[in-house]
Amino acid sequence: MRTNRRWWILLVVSVGVMIPFMLPYMTFDPDNSRVSISSVSIQYPALVAHISFAFVALLTGWSQFVGYIRKRYPRVHRLLGRAYVGSVFLSGILSLVVILYVEEFTKAVSFLVLTGLWLFTSWKGYRTAVHRRFDEHRKWMIRSYGITLVAVCARLAVPLLLLTYGLLNGFSLPAGREGMIEEILKVNIWTAIIIDLVIVEWVILTKQWK
Repeated sequence: MRTNRRWWILLVVSVGVMIPFMLPYMTFDPDNSRVSISSVSIQYPALVAHISFAFVALLTGWSQFVGYIRKRYPRVHRLLGRAYVGSVFLSGILSLVVILYVEEFTKAVSFLVLTGLWLFTSWKGYRTAVHRRFDEHRKWMIRSYGITLVAVCARLAVPLLLLTYGLLNGFSLPAGREGMIEEILKVNIWTAIIIDLVIVEWVILTKQWK
């Protein structure tokens, strides 16, 4: 019961974090984009579709860890699992298109690494399920969903990064407010990747020892 409650809390927090971020893109107006748009015909549609499929992955991936669905409705569990993997691959491929328009090298590499990890872990999760290696399948799905949650973690990490920036700079703004924000946005994805991977491997190891 406690485990199910934790999954519900995770869902509520994740949706609560992502909805405000998504809303400007749901207007389908490039002027409302939070990132610079240089191609209205390619970059912006790819970005909106990438965000939309990623949100589907966030919801369907969460359902894979709800014991009630997995045990009582295995067919639904499998269908949602396929929907999760499909949305990850669609979002991941679209992400590769979006990365081509990222001008900052550090950001581009972080998104490229994130996309590679997302596609690889999801592919492994799918393949191990197909071959009925369910113990491995669970581990790879935990890893895959951990990568899915990087988008959430990256935004939750911003206050911590702001505090860290302040401490390292004696609570001054040597590059100004915009410079501080730019520096934080260069590292928040890397920070989230590391945090999520550490948590995921800890969860997997803890389950193995129980």
